[in-house]
Amino acid sequence: MLRNRLVLATTMWREATAEPLPKMPPGNPVEQLQAFELKLVDLLCSQATPQTARDVADKTWDLVHDRGDDDPVKRRVVECHEALARLSARSGESQA
Repeated sequence: MLRNRLVLATTMWREATAEPLPKMPPGNPVEQLQAFELKLVDLLCSQATPQTARDVADKTWDLVHDRGDDDPVKRRVVECHEALARLSARSGESQA
């Protein structure tokens, strides 16, 4: 399970940025992966434009769709989706 999450997150990071993968401090692998996923969600959401908001929402949901509502990464994704929805709505207003 952790390996699949790590593969998905690293692939998404590499597609989103030319920056190297962030260095993680030594520690619990679950906590390290969670911190990396949070950085990834923040990166993807910060780069979103009205034109890419829907794609970013889909990608970030792929990370967390099967997790419980108390999962910190899922909560961050939900917050991101609210911002992306506003961004996407502004795009629709400008095209009308």
